[in-house]
Amino acid sequence: MSYLEATNDLYKKAALEPEVGLCCTTTPVWALPGLEIPQIMLEMNYGCGSTVDPRDLVNNPRILYVGVGGGMELLQFSYFSRQKGGVIGVDVVDEMLDASRRNFKEAEKMNSWFKSDFVDLKKGDALSLPLEDTSVDVAAQNCLFNIFKVDDLKKALAEMYRVLKPGGRLVLSDPISDGGMPDNLKEDDKLRALCLSGSLPLKEYIDLITSVGFGTVEIRARRPYRVLDPKHYDTPQLIYIESVEVCAIKDPMPKDGPCVFTGKTAIYYGDDQLFDDGQGHTLLQNQPLAVCDKTAGNLAKLGRDDIYISESTYHYNGGGCC
Repeated sequence: MSYLEATNDLYKKAALEPEVGLCCTTTPVWALPGLEIPQIMLEMNYGCGSTVDPRDLVNNPRILYVGVGGGMELLQFSYFSRQKGGVIGVDVVDEMLDASRRNFKEAEKMNSWFKSDFVDLKKGDALSLPLEDTSVDVAAQNCLFNIFKVDDLKKALAEMYRVLKPGGRLVLSDPISDGGMPDNLKEDDKLRALCLSGSLPLKEYIDLITSVGFGTVEIRARRPYRVLDPKHYDTPQLIYIESVEVCAIKDPMPKDGPCVFTGKTAIYYGDDQLFDDGQGHTLLQNQPLAVCDKTAGNLAKLGRDDIYISESTYHYNGGGCC
């Protein structure tokens, strides 16, 4: 059995017999006026963060969500795109698609605004999406892509890039591990299916995203997630895993490389009213400006004693230098 077959088998069982927190941490959901989420959807919330953010969901976007789970995030996306087929859910597991259809019927009873046909459920594979090129405004996945080995992960990211419109957004939530993962755990299909041993270092994860063409990447959140310890896992030392929430934007790739925002800020505190770096970035006196890592590095190279550059907070909330 391949690691993908092991994953599909795990989630087939999870669809038939929901298990709270099966592989991931069940996280709080958006509290939105008039939105009620059925308990069964909460129990089947197999994600390590959230991919739903109002800033991405303006003007009735067409939204793709890969790996439907119990349908909770599809319901939340529908809240912002109340139109027939406005949200597309893709999953390779028939039982999970069937469970979502049942759960949407429960959601209809609890939400007068919601109709099941707001969501178009499709049988499909993340490595070969059943959608046309440049056909969606927002694409998302939660705690799925970390299951893929690197070659398959590149294919899945490239497929998301393909179906997004120019300027479209890919929103992801996945486990990461900067300490690295031992090869024996990487090859453990069960641990990979459980969203553990596929965790990559953050830099490698971001490099893979930008390698398929995304010109802007935002790190929106980074949180403690799990610990693999020698007592319970085949590892000689503790392995610390975090979850990360990322938005990748299908912007043109800058000539000097992607803009990656990891929550750095620059503050100019010199005598003038502002500082212009000659590269299109203006820092007003003693006013914080969010900067991408590339701009932060270029400012640091100037060697000035009147510009403060913070460390990465791994929390970026928009605006800034680019």
